[in-house]
Amino acid sequence: MTINLADYGLTPNFKQAASAFNNQQLARITAQHRNLYQIMTTNGEQAATLSGKFMYENTESTRFPAVGDWVMVTMTTDNAVINQVLPRQSVLARETVGNRSDGQLIAANIDTIFICMSLNADFNVRRIERYLTMAWDSNAMPVIVLTKADLCEDLPAKLAALAAVSLGVTIITCSAKTGAGYDDVVQYVTTGKTVAFVGSSGVGKSTLINRLMGSDVLATKTIRADDDKGRHATTSRQLLLLPQGGLVIDTPGMRELQLYTGDVDRTFADIAELATQCKFSDCTHQGEPGCAVQAALQAGKLAADRLESYRKLQRELAYDGLNAREREHEKINRMFGSKNGMKQVVRQAKAKNRRR
Repeated sequence: MTINLADYGLTPNFKQAASAFNNQQLARITAQHRNLYQIMTTNGEQAATLSGKFMYENTESTRFPAVGDWVMVTMTTDNAVINQVLPRQSVLARETVGNRSDGQLIAANIDTIFICMSLNADFNVRRIERYLTMAWDSNAMPVIVLTKADLCEDLPAKLAALAAVSLGVTIITCSAKTGAGYDDVVQYVTTGKTVAFVGSSGVGKSTLINRLMGSDVLATKTIRADDDKGRHATTSRQLLLLPQGGLVIDTPGMRELQLYTGDVDRTFADIAELATQCKFSDCTHQGEPGCAVQAALQAGKLAADRLESYRKLQRELAYDGLNAREREHEKINRMFGSKNGMKQVVRQAKAKNRRR
């Protein structure tokens, strides 16, 4: 049976990028187990490994394939060999735990990121700011999913707290027990579109995915009642084709999310707007005269803990201290490998259009 890769998210842009590679086959990464991969081709799913040339030429972990990536492969008698990762339309990355200089890809080529958080003692506004900072930088659209609504006794207060830090982001409240909110999640999952679920362990990601799948394909764990800490259910990333169309990527729970890159100004749009009103363009908001941020803080229009969160995330980011041009350069490196790689993709697109 021939697989229609459009069902797996293949777009004209990826088809065009793949046309530059002769005698190779297009595939999408559906799972990763250390240095072994599962890929989906027109002939079905099979195992794949990285070519020696690829491993030699790419030393940074963010250049290696991630679940959701489109890759070019050469078929062998035993498996497939991955030779090239096509430029990503979006990429979700975190910092490698214990390593301040390297990043870890979570997933690639995602359309929507569901940021899941439970409405119990695990509820944490500062954590949502952290996830949003990562999500806005990914080029995918973030949606906040609040789970376990049936266990929440102060929902209006928690929604009000989130509204102040989630400008422009849809918030869905759901309950696995009652089924509330499920239809709101489903509207984002359509044929050819890829969604990813991220969040702490035990918040209900696997439960939601099982409901989308129509069966218990993923193990589920609950949050421990004694300390409200999650227990891991998912141990590896995988891309699943949903029966009704669309694709979902489940990710292991992250008790601590360390940022590799992020869009702080998008997450803290209120502070970024205030900063444009400061007297000095290089204002650090630490006490300079004419500082609009400090004025808003003193007037009670800006919460002190939000400003501190803003500063903390700025310090943490891998490109802390870089200007806008340097930040854009870092993003190009993650999406295309290099600026030359981006230019090559543009040239290929123009050449393809001329031949039509």
